[in-house]
Amino acid sequence: MRLATLVNIACCLLLLAPLSASAETWRCPPTRPDADGPFYTPGAPKRSSVGSGYILSGTVRAARDCAPLPGARIEIWLNGPDGRYGDAWRATLHADANGLYRFESHPPLPYGSRPPHIHLVVNADGYAELVTQHYPQPDSIAALFDLVLLPAKQSGHPALH
Repeated sequence: MRLATLVNIACCLLLLAPLSASAETWRCPPTRPDADGPFYTPGAPKRSSVGSGYILSGTVRAARDCAPLPGARIEIWLNGPDGRYGDAWRATLHADANGLYRFESHPPLPYGSRPPHIHLVVNADGYAELVTQHYPQPDSIAALFDLVLLPAKQSGHPALH
């Protein structure tokens, strides 16, 4: 029985060691992944606006050193003012030379029992794809949402392991 306890402790320490070592190399905490949902369709039109009344902006950064990632591709989709998803509410944009992005839409709405949200998929050369969601604060008209990517070889997120 004592040997089994020691083995369990050793296994836990071995599992935790790589996570703490990896976390120490990140100057910027990685953006937490989230589900892409059932309505993702690749190839959204290139545009930075699908409406007005809500502005989502931020910087796409590398987790390792917080460096901006110019040219990162960001695909965005949300439900429309009628509460339904559709092509009119999808966009693809790219971070500028400083890693900055800006997207404008109508204020996001709840979907079914889910709170208001905006879906994002972010890709940059040498980095793992990030699938995440932004959840606006109630009655807000804008938000700053930095998108922090992990290196391609570090595709897992420690909070999910």
